[in-house]
Amino acid sequence: MNHKTLVYAIAILFYACTPTNSFDKKHIDKATENSVLAQESFRRSLDFTKAWLEKADPESGLIPSNLKAKVDVWDPANAAADNYPFMVLTAYLLDEDLYNGVLLDILNQEKKLTSRLGVLPDVYSFSKKDFKEYPVNMGHVIFGASEYIKDGLIPLNELIGKSPWQNRMMEILEELNHYTEDFNALEKFFTRASSVEEINGEMLQILSRVFWMTADDKYLNWAISIADHYLLEKDLSQMEYLRLRDHGCEIIGGLSELYLSLHQRDHPKADLYRQPLHALLDKILLYGRNEDGLFYNAINLKDLEVVDDRIADTWGYILNAYYTVWLVDQKETYHQAVIEPFNALYSKYRNYNWEPRKDLSPLGSHDGYADAIESGINLYNREKNSDLGRWIDSEIKVMMGMQQENGIIEGWHGDGNFARTALMYALWKTQGARVSPWNENIRIGASSIDGKTYFVISSQKEWKGKLIFDPIRHKTILHLPIDYPRINQFPEWFTVDPNLNYKISSSHKSIAGNYSGNELLQGIPLRLREGEMVKILLVE
Repeated sequence: MNHKTLVYAIAILFYACTPTNSFDKKHIDKATENSVLAQESFRRSLDFTKAWLEKADPESGLIPSNLKAKVDVWDPANAAADNYPFMVLTAYLLDEDLYNGVLLDILNQEKKLTSRLGVLPDVYSFSKKDFKEYPVNMGHVIFGASEYIKDGLIPLNELIGKSPWQNRMMEILEELNHYTEDFNALEKFFTRASSVEEINGEMLQILSRVFWMTADDKYLNWAISIADHYLLEKDLSQMEYLRLRDHGCEIIGGLSELYLSLHQRDHPKADLYRQPLHALLDKILLYGRNEDGLFYNAINLKDLEVVDDRIADTWGYILNAYYTVWLVDQKETYHQAVIEPFNALYSKYRNYNWEPRKDLSPLGSHDGYADAIESGINLYNREKNSDLGRWIDSEIKVMMGMQQENGIIEGWHGDGNFARTALMYALWKTQGARVSPWNENIRIGASSIDGKTYFVISSQKEWKGKLIFDPIRHKTILHLPIDYPRINQFPEWFTVDPNLNYKISSSHKSIAGNYSGNELLQGIPLRLREGEMVKILLVE
């Protein structure tokens, strides 16, 4: 331990032990612990971002899809959908110059170089300085566009809202609307049926959210046209191959999102969809789970057989759907399905190999951990189960340990999922609050109980900036009627209502007092001395 670190540690201990009557020591200690966990997650995400930017093609500025097999291409379904967006989110939270600089430049270059059918992107080759494939493969273009929106631009929109990336999301969606004939004939482009379910499931999720965001019925009607096919024209509960992990499970989440939207609108389709949707969900519960309530990778619902008995790392993606339908119909079987795996996760699924890879350690790929932990965080946000919380805290350490010293994780587009989950974990530990500007010397952590939220902010060096709180994003950005659990969202923890007033008690007297919600959302100016810790208690 060097001298500065020792001074910092002593100062933190001094401030933590200083008696302050208005603060609960237990929760101050918890917030302090969480500040360390959040800081590591933030730092690792920024290390990842900077490491991948070093791998960018020097002429186009775009990052490759893979550092081994696809070094020469930017792929909308991979680099754009899974890696680049979480570099953007990292910079949005931690590095404003990077966010408004290089990462915005990549967006502009992506639009300029990869737009092929109108604004629809396609795979771009750095060496050819042209599209990789001729002639145009419409199936690949649709798949890439749907992946880019759902896996990449949707999470950006959920956290940031209005931005150039929201504009890109909307222009791609509008362009896709011109290709409805190709959407109705996706089977001719793909040999795997699950790819068709994946695209249609992604579109259902996109359209359901954009409908609420824009209040434009054309998006709802488009989603209904897809759901009619799956719930009224065919019997999903008789599917011979239903993939319950990602790249197939999207259809289940998409149907649940649309179902809730229709219910909220008192739309007659909700009543028509209820029975076939319940039949599908009921059958999956009977034949698609192991004894711990976790889902198999794939099942045959017609012959009632398990096709792939590995456990899906994306178990929470499916449970999001059950929770969503439970919110509509209050069918307790679905709520029990959600909470059933929590105890088993901590007792049986620590250090679990979610995605086996022969070229990696016995723990498998970090991507399996990223998806499994994301599954847990999203559900913990709704169900504060202590075993689930302990499992998340345990497994995030395993995932963090998979990052290389240079910041790269495994060197493929799935590296972005590492940052996605790390940021999601960090925002849980800060209860959605953040500081600006951020640097690796500053730490913020939080702990909430009984309507009180404690924050602890400390800095190893002198710091001046703002403490910013999280808005009610599902209302302010998406205008959703209810914050149902959904794939690719960033959960809300402590959120500030602009119409309410709040009281801050603090060891830093300059910020103690009463504030409007708008003031908290704009950010509270704060200055810290070297080694100082600030304690804050925030209540309505």
